[in-house]
Amino acid sequence: MQTVDFFTPIVDDPYDFGRIAVANSLSDVYAMGGRPLTALNVVCFPQEVMDISILREVLRGGMDKMHEAGVILLGGHSVEDPELKYGLAVTGTIHPDKVIHNNGSRAGDCLILTKPLGTGIISTAIKGGMAGEEAIAKIVKSMTTLNRTASELMLEVGAHACTDITGFGLLGHACEMVECTEVGMTINANAVPYFPEAKELAEMGMIPGGLHRNREFRKDMVDIAKKVPQYLQDILFDPQTSGGLLIAVPGKKASRLLERLHKEGVTGAAVIGEVAAEPKGKIMVV
Repeated sequence: MQTVDFFTPIVDDPYDFGRIAVANSLSDVYAMGGRPLTALNVVCFPQEVMDISILREVLRGGMDKMHEAGVILLGGHSVEDPELKYGLAVTGTIHPDKVIHNNGSRAGDCLILTKPLGTGIISTAIKGGMAGEEAIAKIVKSMTTLNRTASELMLEVGAHACTDITGFGLLGHACEMVECTEVGMTINANAVPYFPEAKELAEMGMIPGGLHRNREFRKDMVDIAKKVPQYLQDILFDPQTSGGLLIAVPGKKASRLLERLHKEGVTGAAVIGEVAAEPKGKIMVV
């Protein structure tokens, strides 16, 4: 399996940016149950306006995260560009009979989300100088955490489907899981984990542009109950970077998977809903 992902900085520290970019790039492989093996750096750098030491720190952060993941860096490619961008092209492996797709959910499955939401809102606040140090530290820790453990455990228990939560937000990626299928989903808004600071910032109107695009694109597939407060609706559509996995697992195995996740350090994991036979191809948020 192969995947590629790169993006512009979402935090100020170049070393952290490198770690986040690599963790994010590896997530597509983990979401399919695969093991990433090798990678190529993808770099865009404004050498006329940015000191080369910044690039060194970005690449150092990326290399450290690759070492943690057991991934070998084979090389890469760089171009001059007006804005810094970094990520990876990743090659991974998995037995073809064990690939976990994003559209294999079955009625009766429980939905487990492995990381809290809100990184997009807080990242927007960082750009506006509105994010506190504690909030920044929380999202950096989350975004630099590999989805490897969650991936290995979902394979172990026999998950039916999975996706990583990134730019389309929780509801956008959930829509991908039920689109053109014979099932739908019910998500319990109060069960969804999120960073408390994201609530405060959303109520202040600190909303990334991608959030509005996510909501507009999927409005016909999502039915949100009126009791769900606006800030929480925003968080559910918030574009994430290096977010967690959304795993559809047979109901009878959900408690076992959740227990294993918590025991192995994925402490933010929570059951947030279920897969249902009706309404087909729709997401109900209650």
